Amino acid sequence: MHVTEKGQVTIPKHIRDAAGVAPGSEVSFSLEGSRIVITPVATSVKQDRRAMLRAAAARVRGSLKPEFRQFGADEIMDFLRGDAAAPAAKRHGRR
Repeated sequence: MHVTEKGQVTIPKHIRDAAGVAPGSEVSFSLEGSRIVITPVATSVKQDRRAMLRAAAARVRGSLKPEFRQFGADEIMDFLRGDAAAPAAKRHGRR
């Protein structure tokens, strides 16, 4: 593992996953002898909000009628704003 000039390293994905460290997570550093120990800090409010928003988005996606499940976020927003022709136009490159 290489340490950059700024002192940065990349924590391998399998270790991040096992430790529950995700983007936006906070960690603390400590020294135990000559070892550097990185410890995840308790879940922050920001992470809790993100988890709640992801869960809400999943519920909304699951409740969509089949004809809307094919649309992306922009197309759904266009539809909700009242531009009902926008999803079809966007799919066919006419926007």
